[in-house]
Amino acid sequence: MNLLKKQTVVFAALSLALAQGAAAQTVQMSVQPGDAKLLISKDIQGQFAEHLGRCIYGGFWAEPGLNVPQQGRIRLDIVEALKKIHVPNLRWPGGCFADTYHWHDGVGPAAQRPKMLNLWWGNTLEDNSFGTHEFLELCDLLGTTPYLAANVGSGTVQEMSNWMEYLNSNEDTPMVLERRKNGHSEPYKVSWWGIGNESWGCGGNMTAEYYTNVYKRYATFAHDYPGTRLKRIVSGANGDDANWTETCMKNIPLNQMWGLTLHQYTLPTGSWSGSKGKATGFGEDMYFSTLRNCLKMDAVVTRHAAIMDKYDKDKKVALLVDEWGVWTDVEPGTNPGFLYQQNSLRDALVAGTTLNIFNNHCDRVKGANLAQAVNVLQALVLTDKEKMLLTPTYHVFDLYQVHQDAEYLPLQFTSPEYAFGGEKIPALNASASKDKSGAVHLSLVNLDPHKALTLETALPGVRFKTVTGRLLTSASVSDYNTFEKPNTIQPVAFNGAKKRGEKLAITLPAKSVVVLELK
Repeated sequence: MNLLKKQTVVFAALSLALAQGAAAQTVQMSVQPGDAKLLISKDIQGQFAEHLGRCIYGGFWAEPGLNVPQQGRIRLDIVEALKKIHVPNLRWPGGCFADTYHWHDGVGPAAQRPKMLNLWWGNTLEDNSFGTHEFLELCDLLGTTPYLAANVGSGTVQEMSNWMEYLNSNEDTPMVLERRKNGHSEPYKVSWWGIGNESWGCGGNMTAEYYTNVYKRYATFAHDYPGTRLKRIVSGANGDDANWTETCMKNIPLNQMWGLTLHQYTLPTGSWSGSKGKATGFGEDMYFSTLRNCLKMDAVVTRHAAIMDKYDKDKKVALLVDEWGVWTDVEPGTNPGFLYQQNSLRDALVAGTTLNIFNNHCDRVKGANLAQAVNVLQALVLTDKEKMLLTPTYHVFDLYQVHQDAEYLPLQFTSPEYAFGGEKIPALNASASKDKSGAVHLSLVNLDPHKALTLETALPGVRFKTVTGRLLTSASVSDYNTFEKPNTIQPVAFNGAKKRGEKLAITLPAKSVVVLELK
């Protein structure tokens, strides 16, 4: 899109929003001084790649003969897109798949690797051509931290321990000699390890008490090797299951865990039974309920963080929301086990809102993983053979990367309400940070699909001369990018923020994500 066309889109979007929000109240916001020691971890913007549908095969791992740039079979156009947003960590091989995955089947000559059935996701035949070495090569190309999930549900302590030795030791043991034979002479030094996944469900249907005993046994044999100190991660709660977190924090010694996970998805209907809601073609009722359900993340994180504080007052254990995102019905005509869904402006608003929540809990939330990176659930990238598009959610991560490892700045404001069908939710959410150069970034999300918001923002202690911004919006919350029109929704320049003395005046369009930079 050329510059003139971009400016026309911005003008049209702002004009519409201003007309809709002419009578809107002014929100008084204050950006407070931060604590230089409290940073928004870059790992909050982590991603997830499970052997599910077309995330790996037909996604990262190109089909033979596909006319796209490749290194081996790793699809480089996807790599370049994810490098641009500085993906900080990538979780693999699952998910539910992790607790049926036996890593040793995925190393050595590809032609000799045994096949298996992916019983969780469509009963497809898994040929193990994408295994440990291929995943770590992908991480190297991305410049990202690998986050491995060990098989606790159907695996053994010895299997996990061997995997760690294979990857991290440099002594002449059988595991290390095999790794060298398979083409990697030096240790990979993989530090992030999830000990099981969803152990309350597909990872074994365990009780919290039973899992904590299993975890302690596995963690005992999860050894550090020279140059690699492990970050052992506990398989944590499903949604607001407070008992699971309480039991883990009470029963597992703090020195045996670096992190504790939480899985919390946003379902448009709010129900796992029956229809979850459509990804496209939805009305304002489903839009409102999706955002209402998304905002529950704040209360869920607050509740788990409070339990962790009881046992870990110094906040040494990280809370990792390593599965989150919008989960809708699959696209009509696609394999129901592949979880392929389109990605609308609504999803972008969910992404911006959720990342704001995580940023504002950065004292405890040190990592998160959107489900998933490519072609599955709330994906960043969709592919159709040679074609590839970036979703509105991708563009939110692009805008928000300015917060990675930046100093957290608290905000004070009272949000106006967005009302629908007799219910109300806050229309505005936001987060702020200061980067190493001293630039302040403010990310703002207006959930109201009809009204613009006017903000008057005080910034005590912040000295700035210029304000610039980028805007993500569209004519409808149900708009999305297609392979025929891949740029329907993309960021454009935002000119709705003005410096007025020491304050900032902002007109925030309806249904929009805006990120401002103050220098």
